[in-house]
Amino acid sequence: MLYYKQRAIDQIVILTGAGISAASGLATFRDADGLWENHDPMDIATPEAFIRDPALVYRFYNARRQQLPSVQPNAAHTALARLQDALGSQSFLVTQNVDDLHERGGSAQVCHMHGALQSMRCNHCEHRMPALAGFDASTPCPHCIEAGALRPDIVWFGELPYAMELIEARLQNCDLFIAVGTSGAVYPAAGFVQLARQGGALTVEVNREASDVAGFFHHHYCGCATDQLGLLVDELLAGRVG
Repeated sequence: MLYYKQRAIDQIVILTGAGISAASGLATFRDADGLWENHDPMDIATPEAFIRDPALVYRFYNARRQQLPSVQPNAAHTALARLQDALGSQSFLVTQNVDDLHERGGSAQVCHMHGALQSMRCNHCEHRMPALAGFDASTPCPHCIEAGALRPDIVWFGELPYAMELIEARLQNCDLFIAVGTSGAVYPAAGFVQLARQGGALTVEVNREASDVAGFFHHHYCGCATDQLGLLVDELLAGRVG
């Protein structure tokens, strides 16, 4: 058990968004020019885009995957890993990010609600598996041998995120909800804070600037996650009893 802001806290849910990885050098969908790595998200992150120009989509995500080894976890990732290590099953980390920086930063439990760059999925047999280097429409599925059925294991705009039943159950039963580096503009994740509050949770936002749903948070840590998240984790662990 730990105490935070004079409240007893048993279960914690943490949501992370693109802002936590920005300090590691990964661009976000919501950079100043509205593009992601010089592409409009509607050109590379929808089922319609994949049907219209699959070669572009394969090329884009293969390039993103190849970029991963060139970026490293930052202090915000390691701060969350430290919290998870201390609390174990009392904490639940869900991320909107498709990179592997949480895992490389030391987090043993990560729920990727929007999929993962290091994974691919077969539209024919529905299996999810580690991504093959440079896979495209000509690559047969290693599981069912169907050609042309593999796609990036990414939840695109208009698709249902993964593990929603589990995430909602954890939100409804948590005592503390923390959102880190999220814009509050993309649903269903933007609605998580309201769901947590309905269950009686204390809510905390860690962000450079107020999100679109900032009014639903009880407390705000304003600034770069690499600085602010470490302060929050220190405060949480200082209130641990037993």
